Order: sequence, then C-alpha cells, then structure tokens
Amino acid sequence: MIDIQQILTKLNINPNNPGVSTGLKSWNGSGEILESYSPVDGKLIAEVHSANPEDFEEVVESASQAFKIWRLVPAPKRGEIVRQIGEQLRGNKQELGTLVSYEMGKSLQEGLGEVQEMIDICDFAVGLSRQLYGLSMHSERAQHRMYEQWQPLGIVGIISAFNFPVAVWSWNAMLAWVCGDVCIWKPSEKTPLTAIACQNIIQIVLKNNQLPEGISGIVTGGQAVGEYLADDSRIALVSATGSTRMGKAVGEAVARRLGKSLLELGGNNAIIVTPSADLNVAIPGIVFGAVGTAGQRCTSTRRLIVHVDIYEEVKNRLIKAYAQLRIGNPLDENNHVGPLIDTIAVDHYEDAIEKIRKEGGHFIIDPKVLKGDKYDSGCYVAPCVAEVENDYFIVQTETFAPILYLIKYDNLDKAIELQNAVPQGLSSSIFTLNIRESEQFLSQTGSDCGIANVNIGTSGAEIGGAFGGEKETGGGRESGSDAWKAYMRRQTTTINYSATLPLAQGIKFEIE
Repeated sequence: MIDIQQILTKLNINPNNPGVSTGLKSWNGSGEILESYSPVDGKLIAEVHSANPEDFEEVVESASQAFKIWRLVPAPKRGEIVRQIGEQLRGNKQELGTLVSYEMGKSLQEGLGEVQEMIDICDFAVGLSRQLYGLSMHSERAQHRMYEQWQPLGIVGIISAFNFPVAVWSWNAMLAWVCGDVCIWKPSEKTPLTAIACQNIIQIVLKNNQLPEGISGIVTGGQAVGEYLADDSRIALVSATGSTRMGKAVGEAVARRLGKSLLELGGNNAIIVTPSADLNVAIPGIVFGAVGTAGQRCTSTRRLIVHVDIYEEVKNRLIKAYAQLRIGNPLDENNHVGPLIDTIAVDHYEDAIEKIRKEGGHFIIDPKVLKGDKYDSGCYVAPCVAEVENDYFIVQTETFAPILYLIKYDNLDKAIELQNAVPQGLSSSIFTLNIRESEQFLSQTGSDCGIANVNIGTSGAEIGGAFGGEKETGGGRESGSDAWKAYMRRQTTTINYSATLPLAQGIKFEIE
C-alpha cells in the first residue's frame, strides 16, 4: 500500500494548498475548486483551484515577459536547462511515476514508463538544441547568398489529456523550450496533481539558473480554461491532445484568429492478422494493445481484422488469453488491467456495450462492470471482445475503454479497405511473415494512418519518430523526427554583398 501523502510531500505538493510548492510560487488559480479523485480506490487526493480569467491573464503576461529573455539564450544553453530538467525527473522518477499511476489509474510499470519517456524526450531535445538546421540555397543573382533560418514562435499553449498526464506534455514542452519558446500548460482537469508536480520540478531548475518562472506556466481547469488558450492571439501555437470533438473546437477557434494549431486527436486503430502471421507474436501484441491502460490510449487496439482461414484459431486464443487477465489495483504489479479514469468513463463503456448489441454484435468475451471491495471506486470493468461488422456506427467511433472488435476478411485488399474505412487515422498494424503483404500494407495504397507497424501492435511509440495521425486524428506531429519545426517560424533570408542592386524580373528602376 502506498503512502500518497508522503509522495506528495516529496514532490513539493502540499495537499491543503497543492498549487504552491515549498519555497517556490507555482500556480494555483483562484477560480472554482477541482477535486482530484483516484480511480484506484475512489479516494480524494487533493483539491486544486481552477484558473479564472484574471489568473490566466497573469500567467500569459508572465510568459510574455519571460519570452523576451528566453529567446535570447543560445539554443545549446537552452538545451542545458532541459538536460537539468531531465536529471530532476530521473531523481523523482519513482515518486512521480507512482503519482501518475495513482491519479490516472494506469499500472505502476506504465506510470514509471511514462516518466522515463519524459526523460528520453529531454535527452532527445538536448541533442536537438544543436541541430535546429536551416537550408542554404543558390541565388539566381550574382553575389547574393540565400538561406533559411528558424526563429522561436513565442508562447506555446499545451492542452494535454488524462491518459498520458505528463508524457505528451513533455513531448511538446521540451522541444518548444529548446526552440526558444515559452509554454503554458493546461493539464486535464482529471489529473491536475501530476502536472503541478512537474511544474514544481521545472521551477526548481529555473530558479537554480536564475531564469524567469514564466518560461513554464500552468493553468488548471476545465473546458473554459482551454478556450482561454484557443481564443488568445498572444498564444502563437496551441498544441492539443484529446478527443476529435475537442480538437475540432480548438482548431476552429485558433484558425479564426489565424493562429497555429497542432492537433493529436482520437484513434480507431486496427490490427490485420494474415494467415502467415506468427500468432505467438501476434496474440500478446493484440491483447496488450486492447487492454493496456484499460483501453484508454489513443493508440489502443480497437479493431482486429482477421483472415477467415485463421479466424477461429485467433478467436480461441483470445478467449484463452483474456481468461488469464488479472484486474485490480494497478499499483500491484501482479495485475494486468487497472480502472477506467472515472465513473463517467464507465457509463461510456456501458453505453457502447448496449449499442454493440443493438447493432447486432455478438460478444465472445462478455463485458462487465466489476463490483465489490476490490473494486470499490466503481471504475473497474472487464475487457471484452465482440464480433461485429466494420460499418457499425459504434465501431466507427472511438470508445475509451477495453472493448475489442473482431472482424473477418478474405483478401488483403479488403482488409486494408476495412482498416482505412473509419474517420480516424492514427495507428495501424499488420502481423505477417509475407514480405509482399507487409510491403503492400506500407505502400501508398496501404494504411492511411500516421503510424504503420509490421509485427508489432498499434500501442506505444518511440520518441525518435514523429507521432500523430491523419484525417480526424488532426494531422499534427509531436516528439521526434522534424516535429520541432511546428514550434518555430521559418524565415527566408537573402544577403546582397555586391555593389549593385539587381531587381526581380529584370526590372530597371534608376534614381539619380
């Protein structure tokens, strides 16, 4: 049993005033109270005040002033600050990972893994701070040099979701910081304490380096606070992770003021299993993708598209595998599946079950809301599997719960068509030992998703690659590769070092 109060103390969080850290001003708004309950046991962890408009204005002003200083710090030195942040995260990994697990409900291994992901993106960003490359181009004019350079955008607003309460924020923040931007973070109202813990860690590093605290701001609250970020023209970029519904609202608001947005939204991810697949590899990938984090990852496996020749074998193996799942307290490493985030999520699970049955779906592994002392938070459900058709309305939508849809196919063209025939386009996977099948899946006529995997599941991603998807997933890219360019503005520069001024298109314009 964990001592959550001891963990909060180690992370400089006072449960009676969690927005203020020991010796440092973090952020605690003066608006309505948010209550953070753990889905693990249903207990109240702490209360946090939401930011009201006056609080938000103070944070934005602090960020604006900090940007004037931070943008002048050389990029490699900004990288050094991020390196120090990574070291602080290493030193607090156990406590922060445990808090992530307890406040969100994911397994302790996943909570620790999420903090490790933050450490990894710090390492990535440190190297990136020396590699913010522009291009050099040949000018058509003699004795002219032409090149492009990248400049900081300004204030980056980050709206994060409950399922990865700290990792996805770090994908944005660490890159934005080495690019010379400052950040304002609106964490999920369902997981505010993990965000405050991270803010406290960041502020220690900023204070030790005599840098303004406005480099990292935080505004807690619900939808209204997200709207403050989306509507404010001083926020150069809004990066939002969450549902497609939320992303459409943010994208519309930001576009209305001609700002920039980076959207990483819902997924409806499928795995195709071909007759040549190694099922000893495929089944663990399928099960983890479907039930890991209780089906609350944007990359969770929602649909399993199986060839008719192996359909019954796969179905029987799934029944056997699901029977071995242990559901319970995620801080107990013997358990595979923890709770949903709250009872509202349980309601969505039950609603989806009802719709599956109404549309004609058949459950081969039955759904159930779990009751009893072991599940007294009311947030635990049984992972389930249903035989369905891909065009069911409920199958076309994303349900954040451990529900797996089982679908038949008879040829690979049809399987890829089914895989692509949903509004979302985040992650996809094929299990096959046939190189022709894998290459077809990865070709321009194959998966239409931002992520396409072969012989691994849909769930999870390495920080070295750009993360994001197409269609209603939003089109944004975070984390690795050249995702850093989203946090900077491109500037094309031409230098004339001749003694004349040649004009465009050969125009003559002589002045005495």
